[in-house]
This record gives sequence, structure tokens and C-alpha cells, in this order.
Amino acid sequence: MTHAKIYIAIGIIGVITFFTRLFPFVFLKKNPGPAIEFFEKNIPPMIMLILVVYCLKEINWVVVPFGIPEILCIILTSILHIWKGNSILSIFSGTILYMLLIQSGIII
Repeated sequence: MTHAKIYIAIGIIGVITFFTRLFPFVFLKKNPGPAIEFFEKNIPPMIMLILVVYCLKEINWVVVPFGIPEILCIILTSILHIWKGNSILSIFSGTILYMLLIQSGIII
């Protein structure tokens, strides 16, 4: 490809990306309707559930440490999120606990 074709492709991609980001703000400015409100409310928890299941799929539950670090971190993250309602606090706390448990060898 020539430099001109590369620049044209980058420009087209940029314009398309800009308009896909602009679309919801322009066309859904007024009452979005019940379908959009449903997705707005329910998609984030569904995505989090999918991520948790994906993270737990490779755990061998019959071999030491039996998934104990993962379960402890899920419990900590859930409790902190219910208690404080702060996503950043709960996610970082669960991640830090997991790294401490795995790297220190406390649970083997």
C-alpha cells in the first residue's frame, strides 16, 4: 500500500469511529425507551458475571489449593462492593488480595 492509501484508510476509520461514538448522544437524547433502559440497567452485571465465570473456568477444583484464593477474593470483592458501593475499592482490594495469596505462597 502507498502512503496515500494508508492515510485514507486511517481517515475513514477515524470518521467511522467518531460517528459510532456520536450516534447515541444525537439520536437517543430524548427518552431512550424501555429497551435501552433495560440494557442500561442489566448489561453491566451480566458482563461482570461472564467475566467471573471466565476467570474461574481454568481452576482445577480437586488439586491444591482447590480454588481457595479465587473464592476468598470473590467474597472480599462482593462484600466490599455491597458495603461501600465503590467499584474501584472492591476491584483493587480483590486483586491485591489475590496477588498476595498467590505470590506469598500462604495457600498452597
